[in-house]
Amino acid sequence: MRAINPATEEPVGEYSDHTPSQVESLLARAAAAFSDWRDVRMEGRSRLMRGVAQALRARLAELAALMTREMGKPIAQAEAEVEKCAVACEHFAQNAARYLAEQEVASDADRSLVRYEPLGAVLAIMPWNFPLWQVFRFAAPALMAGNVAVLKHAPNVPGCALAIEKLFEGLGFPAGVFTTLLVDTPAVEGIIQHPTIRAVTLTGSTRAGIAVAAAAGRALKKSVLELGGSDPFIVLPDADVEATARAAVSARCVNSGQSCIAAKRFIIVGDAEPFLQHFVRFMAEQRVGDPEDRATEIGPLARLDLLENLEDQVRRSIAAGATLLTGGHRLRRKGFFFQPTVLADVRPGMAAFDEETFGPLAAVIAARDVDEAVELANLTSYGLGASVWTSDLTIAETMVSRMDAGSVFINGQVKSDPRLPFGGIKHSGYGRELAEAGIREFVNVKTLWIRENRQGAKPPRKETE
Repeated sequence: MRAINPATEEPVGEYSDHTPSQVESLLARAAAAFSDWRDVRMEGRSRLMRGVAQALRARLAELAALMTREMGKPIAQAEAEVEKCAVACEHFAQNAARYLAEQEVASDADRSLVRYEPLGAVLAIMPWNFPLWQVFRFAAPALMAGNVAVLKHAPNVPGCALAIEKLFEGLGFPAGVFTTLLVDTPAVEGIIQHPTIRAVTLTGSTRAGIAVAAAAGRALKKSVLELGGSDPFIVLPDADVEATARAAVSARCVNSGQSCIAAKRFIIVGDAEPFLQHFVRFMAEQRVGDPEDRATEIGPLARLDLLENLEDQVRRSIAAGATLLTGGHRLRRKGFFFQPTVLADVRPGMAAFDEETFGPLAAVIAARDVDEAVELANLTSYGLGASVWTSDLTIAETMVSRMDAGSVFINGQVKSDPRLPFGGIKHSGYGRELAEAGIREFVNVKTLWIRENRQGAKPPRKETE
């Protein structure tokens, strides 16, 4: 595996893939670790997870710089990502016992209980765009539930993958509780089939999700998929136009536009011109440049193929009738940089509407009224997040139940939060991460039915299943 700095196009590290025998050895170690880890009391797991949060903060500068070198994240955003990982560790250290508390349920038994017990080793196939957060979003709840984690990270961030594994070393976790496998995509199906792996989670493209779901299905193993998105950002006529336009730029350009939950389709109800005047100006003012410079707001795209694909989507959309208002081209400099771009007059059937766009490209779509706005918002194969911007909360809340999305934010930018379930529907995947719903994805929900053995008691009545 070879990591390339997308800002300079220079190599930053080479790593040897694990051989099949090394993979087998590492999975055996993970299986042994589960035998020990599942028996650690919740208080002990919480103490160790708080130690991970402390270690993340102690190494914040180092980890942020590594992300910036390997995938081009602006340094201030990289530092914020490390801090968010620490917050997630603390959240699950504090709340896992409550989320997984044994529940007593009334039934025909003397006592009946529901317990939440770990499954075993969970394989996490993770993307490059949030190389720490995506991993900790899975790992913190999975480990607190008593599972062990096996990470197959994206091939362009191998340094981040190994750094996460190293973070757990020396903190008191049994060896193998967190394992990184350096393998290429063709090896994944065999790992899913391996008896050590009991479940799999993937954050990535819809195409990758289909392949992983099929492999997990063939092995009858639980899977959770968090896939792509084409989030609508709906602006109603009564919204504060300037403030909403600023929020729209932030929602589109987070992580240089390389986020599944970034706003991508900006649906403006009524006259779009006042919004466009502010939005185009604010997009054009975004500072594009060296991601190690703290003044930079948009860094490079992570790979050359991503840059070329974004260029192609812009070209095809303009050819189909979209109007280019700003940007539209890569920067004439070394590195995979693309101008912040706004396309207006976007309609269904255009690449900027139909496809997920990964980069600082905003598609502006006109809607006659609220009903058409909701219809346009739902006219996509994706269903991850959505936002509505208005001063009339009554109207906004009536829209929510009609919107095909796992999360709807009113007057706020879509984001993931350890306190709230996160995930999508349709081609954005299934299952949930984070919060109580997320930690319960990778557990055995075990029913315990108890009748006291009382002398002289009548035998139980025969019942159907």
